[in-house]
Amino acid sequence: MTTATHTQQPTERPPLTLVKDNADAPVEGTVIEHQGSVVARPAWAVSATERARLARRHATANRLYAPWIARGYWRLTRSWAAGWRDGHPQMIATAKADRKAAKGDAAAEAKAHNLVRARRADYLRHRLIYSAKTSAWAGLAGTGVTATTLGAPLLDIPLTLAALGLGAWHGRPAAAQQGPLAPGAAAAAAAAGNGIAPTAGDEKILAALKKLGFDGEIIQPLTRQADGTLVTTVDLDDTVTALKGRTEALAGALKRDLPMVDVSKGEHANQAHIWLSDTDPFDTTRPSPLLQAPGPVDAWNDGVPVGWGKRGNTVRLLVRNQHTLIGGTTRSGKGVGMANLLAGAAMDPRINLRIVAGKENGEFDALGRAGVAATYFKPDPARLLALTNALLADMDRRNRLLGDLAKSKMTEDTIMRLGGIELVVIDEVATYTGPGSHDDRDQLLENLMKIGAVATGAGILFVLTTQLPQVDVIPTRLSMNCGTKWAMKVDSGTQSNTILGSGLAGSGGPDASKFDPPRPGLGWLNNPFAGGTDLARSFDLDEDERGEVTQLMKYAAKLREDAGRLAGQWDDPIEQHLTATTGLSSAAGGPERNGRPGRPGGPDQGELLIARVIDVLTDAQVDRMKTEPLTEALRDRWYPDLTPDRFKKLMKDAGAGSPVLLGPTGEDKNPRGFKLQALTSLDRP
Repeated sequence: MTTATHTQQPTERPPLTLVKDNADAPVEGTVIEHQGSVVARPAWAVSATERARLARRHATANRLYAPWIARGYWRLTRSWAAGWRDGHPQMIATAKADRKAAKGDAAAEAKAHNLVRARRADYLRHRLIYSAKTSAWAGLAGTGVTATTLGAPLLDIPLTLAALGLGAWHGRPAAAQQGPLAPGAAAAAAAAGNGIAPTAGDEKILAALKKLGFDGEIIQPLTRQADGTLVTTVDLDDTVTALKGRTEALAGALKRDLPMVDVSKGEHANQAHIWLSDTDPFDTTRPSPLLQAPGPVDAWNDGVPVGWGKRGNTVRLLVRNQHTLIGGTTRSGKGVGMANLLAGAAMDPRINLRIVAGKENGEFDALGRAGVAATYFKPDPARLLALTNALLADMDRRNRLLGDLAKSKMTEDTIMRLGGIELVVIDEVATYTGPGSHDDRDQLLENLMKIGAVATGAGILFVLTTQLPQVDVIPTRLSMNCGTKWAMKVDSGTQSNTILGSGLAGSGGPDASKFDPPRPGLGWLNNPFAGGTDLARSFDLDEDERGEVTQLMKYAAKLREDAGRLAGQWDDPIEQHLTATTGLSSAAGGPERNGRPGRPGGPDQGELLIARVIDVLTDAQVDRMKTEPLTEALRDRWYPDLTPDRFKKLMKDAGAGSPVLLGPTGEDKNPRGFKLQALTSLDRP
């Protein structure tokens, strides 16, 4: 109880009034009576003399704030050091320990190694951003000190007060910084053993976990990162796996959408790293990083960049020991996801691309025109059956070589010894495997399932896409061997389960039928090399309007030409088998590179070139054209790497002669090129 004296008429009340309050709580100000109640008048409401007295007492009690200032700058230093590390060294050490523990398991070791690299890259990026911010603040402080040193007396006092105030503010007693805690919460947290007083945000996290049936203890308080997202670390009374299965419910409890919350494992099975975003990371598109850095790509070790995850991280798929299944309805974006995978794989010359189109359109023509596709043909079930027979025969050849090398499966140093990685893309697989699709369906399915089961070790890998993810289109024997699965928007939980695995949708697991809102390229990606299933959205890669695939294929063609791996530059046992079986070649899309097989070697290449020049002149409705625009037109439509000098040489070899004078046109006095009449009148055999 606190006793205080107040002024009143001696005959009306006794001279003393008892103020009932916490005995340990000091009362600052003058105790007065107001409407029958006794209250403490705040210090600001008293006279100037009284306020000055209270200020002197407060300053003296705190030794002129010197301890606050010293403590404040010490806290700022520790905060800077903690922000510099930000848990990254710990995550790197954990990843390295996982890599060490995975010795002997090639898949697990590769996954752990990639995680170490990713953690180090994240740490480097974080330090660069942190250093830039530190430099900016240091520069500002240095400017102030310089100005004071050079003699700016009017700045001395405010800068000094600002420096002292900054230290005092950050050094004030901890009780002033605890935020809105329930009574006794700080003491309870300290008593729990971690010594951390939760913030209001931490309390919300714990309350949300409690709502889901999890008890937790804050290990790392909720912290806002440089990119604006929030992270915290919690020790749970249950496993992180159990919480990850309730991520959507956790997002709802925190008043967020599913893409705005992420849960990952910490140092042990019950420690969760919780990441929060205030915005949906998938609400805008992103261009493929290959457009800025087009290769080469090490698809075996580093993987192919195909999209990004919740935290903005680039998602890479390894072309290694795994078949891939991509499913989704029409316009769900599965074609763009596949295009990203193909574009990256094309930039690794060790990969032999075999493309089986599901439609008659020109979706894959850019890969044929560039000579990047070792095999490319449009819907032809009989030819696909022949291709699978060729792959089975080549699998036997590869396995014999592995036996000679005393290997059980393809390794990085044996890729080229075996003839490269066979990446077989079958688009809209229902065209070939749907019930009643063709007479050879059963035999084709049997071949596909056999290759899916036993050919990965020999380096023969499938990429299958379908808008009908049903068991009569993708049998369980085939889908179960697809380790990498990407489920974009589908119509039902059953279809989602066909792609991702039975029982997931409907039991709280990933369900690709419940995207709200659905976005092209957004799907549940099961990437075994990255540790499970999570949301990912494919990079925006457009061919129809921006010609980006053609642009990337020019780089890929140059890489392959330098490595001697363009179609036609190397002995291809698969195409040799197809040619011997069918009498037609589909190398690089066939003779005209448009996905239509033709006789071996195709028509005379000189005839074909002259015919295409005639097409350009006819389409442009002109009777003559200079060499440079002709070259550009041919390059855009058929020959991605054609140069004016090479074009002139090819035309001369084809019997069209050298460019001739076309007659004055504008400022060009002596334009040289080719005339339509001269080309059409050529006497060709």
